[in-house]
Amino acid sequence: MKDLRSLNLEEMEELLKDLGEPSFRAKQLFQWVHNKGIGSLEEISNFSKSLIEKLGQVVSLTPLTVATRQVSKDGTVKYLLSLEDKSYIECVLMSYQGTKSKNRNTLCISSQVGCAMGCGFCATGKGGFQRNLTAGEILDQVYAVTRLEKWNNEDFKIGNIVYMGMGEPLINFDNVIKSINILNHPLGQNIGIRRITVSTCGIVPKIRELALYELDIVLAISLHAPTDELRSEIMPINDKYPLKQLKEACIYYIENTNRRITFEYALIEGFNDKIKLAYKLAEFLRGMKCHVNLIPVNKVGEDGFNRPTKARIESFHKELVKLGIEASIREEKGVDIDAACGQLRGKMLK
Repeated sequence: MKDLRSLNLEEMEELLKDLGEPSFRAKQLFQWVHNKGIGSLEEISNFSKSLIEKLGQVVSLTPLTVATRQVSKDGTVKYLLSLEDKSYIECVLMSYQGTKSKNRNTLCISSQVGCAMGCGFCATGKGGFQRNLTAGEILDQVYAVTRLEKWNNEDFKIGNIVYMGMGEPLINFDNVIKSINILNHPLGQNIGIRRITVSTCGIVPKIRELALYELDIVLAISLHAPTDELRSEIMPINDKYPLKQLKEACIYYIENTNRRITFEYALIEGFNDKIKLAYKLAEFLRGMKCHVNLIPVNKVGEDGFNRPTKARIESFHKELVKLGIEASIREEKGVDIDAACGQLRGKMLK
């Protein structure tokens, strides 16, 4: 049985055509599923009972269940979501308040159950990899959070999406691309394409493939070290796709999309925070249209990684800027509830 949440408009048109229904029904169905985020077919008020019954025989609609909702002291909310097969994923809602034009809700979503990349500073990979999420499961993170938050605020709206939760998005390439197009669709959530970020640890062939899609998304590369020796210590993917190959793919992406790449750099005390490595990083990035996000590393169990002092973080940042590299220090969100970068595990609380 097809998962209704995983169908785009064209697939819904084909579905309704097979059921002998007029084409306009497909747009209505798309809006109910991808705009209103319904939890059951019975919520479709402008479909006849017989049509709902026909749909129920050929498609399934099983929404994700919010198992837990944790709120950080800074307002960040982490959701543990239960999937149909009883596995779990997490997503994180971050609210940013400023001038009216800058107020926004950003949802960090997962693309896989677990992760196979094994990055040393990341909690997700410590539990191993289970499976890819379907397009519908990726999308329903947005819908489930919206359904829940609208109980308290009927005007609630998610305006930004970051594929930075559990898993490596480019390993689940087709489902991620499909979910992006549905989120961006004017009849769906209508989230601006430039408000969608996809983060990758550096899957070189998929970066090149993504460049050909000409999507105006933000591509974020988890770099975390400017030399192969250091990067391979904490990121096994570097053994398969070393920095030379990664840089070539990034240049190819920039040339084909004319889009700037964001490089994420988790600062780890005594490992990659030395000022001489800021020079190495600037050397690696020189000539690329890019921005560096400096992220003080977050504690993950007893992994031994500690964040540098505030003074060291600021010195590293200042040196990069002096060297002509656009860089910023990421605002921390949700550290106290293990909702920050690298802390998602997708497990029930004990």
